[in-house]
Amino acid sequence: MAPDVRDVVATASRILGAAGHGDLIWGHPSARDPEGRGVWIKSAAWGLEELTPERVHLVDAEGQVLEGDGERHSEYPIHTEIMNARADVGGVVHTHSPHAVALAATGQPLRPVSHAANYFVPPAVPRFTSTADLIRTPALGKEVAAELGAATAIFLVNHGIVTVGPDLQTATVAAVLLERACQQQMLTHAFGGWPTWSDPEESVDKRAHIYSERGVRGVWEYLVRALDA
Repeated sequence: MAPDVRDVVATASRILGAAGHGDLIWGHPSARDPEGRGVWIKSAAWGLEELTPERVHLVDAEGQVLEGDGERHSEYPIHTEIMNARADVGGVVHTHSPHAVALAATGQPLRPVSHAANYFVPPAVPRFTSTADLIRTPALGKEVAAELGAATAIFLVNHGIVTVGPDLQTATVAAVLLERACQQQMLTHAFGGWPTWSDPEESVDKRAHIYSERGVRGVWEYLVRALDA
């Protein structure tokens, strides 16, 4: 039996909080509504680590809360517009993860200096630079979706990150990996220079070996177990 979508959103939120993505009450994961009515998304005014299924609600493309309680996040268009543009996306994560924000602000591209980075590159992770303000309108949400294209992640420069996947579990693993990849790159730089990274052929091979569908699902299950522990 498939888990309730609200349970998945709540679990993803707590995983992101435990992985260092928390920014007080900001940041939000979402899952596509199975009935096509919009997205199930974290309610505003709660930290990621505080999320329970009761703090998840259904928001439509116009920003109306259709089911559930609580204040709606103003950046819901990130989620609705990406899912509208990408039929293959079933889950979206937006957070202000600190190392990813810092790396994007330097202008340096994400380099495959670690296993984690190979999940994303090549090609280069797109960068959204039209504004560093909140993505509060469908027009801005469409711009983010267009810049994301077919990629798995995008840097909202001086703001945060967005990751996507066929389901929220995959999008959550991607967000965890992206922050780890940025942290590892910055640690590498702290030792001086940008010494080595995988070439594109090796990166693609590593992605296939490490991040198979089974591997990504295994990471999600580990992250759930770590929460329970």
